[in-house]
Amino acid sequence: MKNVLIFGASGHGSVVLDILERSEEFQPVGFVDSFIKKGTKKNGYPVLGSEFDLLHILEKHGVYGGIVAVGDNWVRRRLVHLIQRLAPNFIFINAVHPSAILGKNVRLGSGTAIMPGVIVNANSCIGDHCIVNTRASMGHDGVLSDFSSLAPGVGCGGNLRLGTGAAISLGSLVIENIGIGSWSVVGAGSLVLDEIPESVVAYGSPARIIRNRKAGEPYLGVNQDRKTLQLPLNYTA
Repeated sequence: MKNVLIFGASGHGSVVLDILERSEEFQPVGFVDSFIKKGTKKNGYPVLGSEFDLLHILEKHGVYGGIVAVGDNWVRRRLVHLIQRLAPNFIFINAVHPSAILGKNVRLGSGTAIMPGVIVNANSCIGDHCIVNTRASMGHDGVLSDFSSLAPGVGCGGNLRLGTGAAISLGSLVIENIGIGSWSVVGAGSLVLDEIPESVVAYGSPARIIRNRKAGEPYLGVNQDRKTLQLPLNYTA
């Protein structure tokens, strides 16, 4: 089995760990996290250090690759870019729960997490470093662009087009043939009946555009995942 790392020891990291423990290909060796003391155990696995210890960790533990387990799309993107700068040949793996159902001709990028109970229907494409969370479903021919996410319980009709970094929040429903622009957020429990442009917040039933949104603006409830990366706010990797 291949030794792998999980970047981020938050609750999301625990879910990704659970998936990797069920894998017949990958063996987690520990977490990388900037805000938890080195040596701390999380779910029985040690925090091996921060991102800036990465080269030492790779050599010491014979690491094949890993996955960034950070729920916030923007922070996940920043961390991926930092890893690529520190270790240009680092391999990002996918974590796919065995209960997930992937249809015919579904394509996955790298670094993507597919959680328990997910259904992805035929001819859909999921990009790099995406999250399809618990019991979310995608209709046929859908596209999730890099760093985008579907929260638990999201249901999407066919031909969804979800832009880079965009997020559809808990329990929302999206009818067929809908595009949602890059870095937009659809609020929890929404019903999306019309196209949504990039960089906005929309919610309601039916969903309406509420305001504009800047890329990187927090959108998760407590947003603890923002603590997983020690970088200045103007870092633009």
